[in-house]
Amino acid sequence: MFVRILIILYCIFFCSLLNAQDKLEQLPFYKIPFHNLKVKKANSLYTQAIKLWYEKENILACNKMEQSIKKNPLFSDAYSQLGRWYFESHEFYKASVIFKKASQNCPNGKKQFAQPYVQSLLYSGETNMALGIIDDNDPTYKSESWGLLREKAYFIKNSIANEEKQLPISLVKGINTQFPELFPTVTIDTDLFYFTRRDNTGNEDLYIAKADDSCEGWKSIQKMGSPFNSPSMESAQFISADGHYLFFTRCENRSENGWAEGGCDLFMAYRISKDSSWSIPQPFGATINTPAYEGMPTLSADNKELYFVSDREGGYGGLDIWISKFENGIWQLPVNAGGNINTAGNETAPFINIDNQTLYFSSNGHIGMGGYDIYMCKRIKDTVWSKPKNLGSPINTVYDEMSTSVSLDGRKLFFASDRNGPAGDYDIFVTPIPEQIKPIPVSYLTGFVYDSITKDRLNYTSICIMNALTGDTLYKFQGNRGDASFIITLPIDNTYAISTFSIGHQDAYDTFNFDKQYVKEPMKKNIVMLPSDYKEIKPINDSLILRLHFGLNKIELTERDKIAIHTALAPWIEEKGILLSVYGYTDNTGTPILNEELSYKRANLVAKEVVLSGFNELQVQAKGWGEANNIADNKVEEGRNRNRRVELIIKR
Repeated sequence: MFVRILIILYCIFFCSLLNAQDKLEQLPFYKIPFHNLKVKKANSLYTQAIKLWYEKENILACNKMEQSIKKNPLFSDAYSQLGRWYFESHEFYKASVIFKKASQNCPNGKKQFAQPYVQSLLYSGETNMALGIIDDNDPTYKSESWGLLREKAYFIKNSIANEEKQLPISLVKGINTQFPELFPTVTIDTDLFYFTRRDNTGNEDLYIAKADDSCEGWKSIQKMGSPFNSPSMESAQFISADGHYLFFTRCENRSENGWAEGGCDLFMAYRISKDSSWSIPQPFGATINTPAYEGMPTLSADNKELYFVSDREGGYGGLDIWISKFENGIWQLPVNAGGNINTAGNETAPFINIDNQTLYFSSNGHIGMGGYDIYMCKRIKDTVWSKPKNLGSPINTVYDEMSTSVSLDGRKLFFASDRNGPAGDYDIFVTPIPEQIKPIPVSYLTGFVYDSITKDRLNYTSICIMNALTGDTLYKFQGNRGDASFIITLPIDNTYAISTFSIGHQDAYDTFNFDKQYVKEPMKKNIVMLPSDYKEIKPINDSLILRLHFGLNKIELTERDKIAIHTALAPWIEEKGILLSVYGYTDNTGTPILNEELSYKRANLVAKEVVLSGFNELQVQAKGWGEANNIADNKVEEGRNRNRRVELIIKR
């Protein structure tokens, strides 16, 4: 009996305890300790996810962040981070799902996550849904950023509706691999294909391939090797139209001077013919390279304009496109391409078409399809460009399109895109260029310059192309130093005049018609020049009155040099009809284009001193001839010292 009573009392006590606990659970403060535990666990998972992401364990990081959100569905930072990760990884649908949940679950989530949600919908193809959200909330979201989103949404919708049916083709025949490939460049004869490949360590190197006529693909793909590729990073190469200059970007530079120390700079190499070896690449001088980023070079067909990318001071923000002109033997200070092209975002990978009028580039600052799109603009005046035109779908996508090159006939566009893989895993594609955005049809003139009597090739010539009807000068360029060859691209359906000047020869002048027949095959035209003293031609009385020598890479006059100049000119001051030619020369070290610049700077320095002696500027002509007209053997130091000179010549 006693035992039964104890059992009954125990049951009553236990039931009372359970009833009290039920009432306690209904109080708001009862759950606080358990909720704190969940928040603490969510925070721990969040921290683990961040650590995994920086260790490049992206999948594990996303899984941890998903678990963090499950533990704490109000965790706005976790939603924001995970949505951004998915978006940057080009998993746009997953990003839209995350931002939608955040909008629904987080306090003030609808306002906080509205823009990333709309952006993710646009990139995942839900344009109408995105526009619906924008329109429904228009009174609330009247701001510049929402206006840009609306403009972007309508641009994507219209571009997809009007897109060309033919999709770009991936260059899978040897070019594209499991590694990223970017910066395609095709030579004007379409025989060689240059590009950049990034390996699994993040290093980039320059590659080259040859045309495979049997299958319209490419073969013999290989690294360019020495002297281009090095332990540093090399990328974004560009081959000049004549095939003699290669420009590229080299990063991780280390040197004692201020303009090439650290970061990325522009380098250049030269070869005297297509079959000869390349020179050791040299960095551009301080006029072009700075402590800021300089890279992604492209050169106009006449070798007179250098386009490149930099984040130096004086731009519009981020990376901008800059242009330097080669005038009077010198690369001039770069000029920003202007507000029509550059934005507060990044403008990269310029490509000036061989018509010298059409500029292609990539940007994430203009209204477009996705992150980076390809744009084109036209030259209005010398330094003024039209508003950029987005190339639209299917060339541009919601993914990144980063670099371009156009074939000689203007029919094919080569570009890089990561549309087929994860973010940053680029492949190279080719596509026909739509009629409405094709550049001006061009072809090229090629040949050699030689002496009409001896038949010797003339390696150092200045060539000028003019409009035969108006006389306007269109291009000035130098024949190739190595084999006396020249190549120049020209718009078709025009009549041109060509004038050629070489030391010791009479000027040559000719005209030619350049019509549509040369689109398929270039014009081949050799230039012949007569010696200046040929037959009854009255010789010009040239008198060498002074020769000054310069140290290696030196551009300065000593007081002794100045005295020598004034002393040599003194007997000629009073004589009328005098013309003075100031010719600068270098040894053969370095590259011709830089030697021409160096020789001109020295000649111009002497010419200024000549004017100070009392001669009129109109009487003085300065010219830099680089390594032309050697007077000694360049194989020995003594000979090189003699060749680095400026000559002062009196012409009567």
